[in-house]
Amino acid sequence: MTVTVRSAMLTDVELLQELARQTFPLACPSTTTADAIAKFIAEHLSAESFRGYLNDDARQTLIAEVDGQPAGYALFCTDEPRDPDVAHALTVRPTIELSKCYVLAEFHGAGVARELIAGGISRAQTQGFAAMWLGVNQENVRANRFYEKMGFQLVGTKKFLVGERWEDDYVRERIFTRHVESA
Repeated sequence: MTVTVRSAMLTDVELLQELARQTFPLACPSTTTADAIAKFIAEHLSAESFRGYLNDDARQTLIAEVDGQPAGYALFCTDEPRDPDVAHALTVRPTIELSKCYVLAEFHGAGVARELIAGGISRAQTQGFAAMWLGVNQENVRANRFYEKMGFQLVGTKKFLVGERWEDDYVRERIFTRHVESA
């Protein structure tokens, strides 16, 4: 089994939408309703949304494939965090957000997420970022364990709106290099 990671292109919009449709529900707590999930996907993970992400210079999207078959994607954002809880929690600048990292269920445990994140970290370091951060649902034990193994330390909490319900997320940060400028 060979995992490869590549940059997404505009021709991948439909593929990204389908990956998001299948994978976003896997990261939601059991209390998240199907309607809330559908609303979030329609608002943030539609083909139009991905077209916008791919045309935004502050965003970078990677696609992972296993033996040539699409397996997952990751989206990174270089904008300074706007959420005050996140901005306060982070310890290093400049930082890049791991905004989305989702893998199809049949590829969980196959190293796909690890390769997506490693690809994002490599690119971020080349671009001069000193750290990467992410938000992950506090109830997603599997993802939290994985991110901890990947070197993302717990630095704070934030809220995340899915449908009409505010979810509780952890803010995690991975520092790449010794930092000169503190947050």
